[in-house]
Amino acid sequence: MKKYIFLGSLSFLLMNCNKKTEANKTVADSDSLTDTISPVVDTLGSKSFCYLGVTGKDSVFVTIDDNLGTVTGKMRYKNSEKDSSKGDLAGFKSGDTLKLTYEFASEGTTSKRDIFFIQKDGTLQEGIGNQKDENGEMKYADEKKVTYKDGQKFETADCAMISKALK
Repeated sequence: MKKYIFLGSLSFLLMNCNKKTEANKTVADSDSLTDTISPVVDTLGSKSFCYLGVTGKDSVFVTIDDNLGTVTGKMRYKNSEKDSSKGDLAGFKSGDTLKLTYEFASEGTTSKRDIFFIQKDGTLQEGIGNQKDENGEMKYADEKKVTYKDGQKFETADCAMISKALK
């Protein structure tokens, strides 16, 4: 009877030892899977875009930084026969529409005006609409009547060149 108890205990002990080594093999196999997983791509970070618009001898340089719908940037109108301006853009993105305020300096004065763009297919299309003066800031009279088909079109450009032009 003692032999049967001893053999039963020994069998039980050996079976448990086998289970532990199988569990360790499973853990080792799952560690090797991490080598095949691709790295995480940050899709939530800020996205930067640079654009250039040219009409005749006039040029417009634009940088846009989109941080989850909050948009900031810089813009410069470099006109050949009219006053040029340079300033900051700030606003938000609604779908593919950028609704921005352009705060700029021209001829020693600082001004603000609304400027809307459609951003798609690597281009910006400026919105055109009637504007009214509200406490020294030019705002669209009716945002629903802003049209984009006749506005200036900006193409994607090299950010190093655009940054240099904005200085």
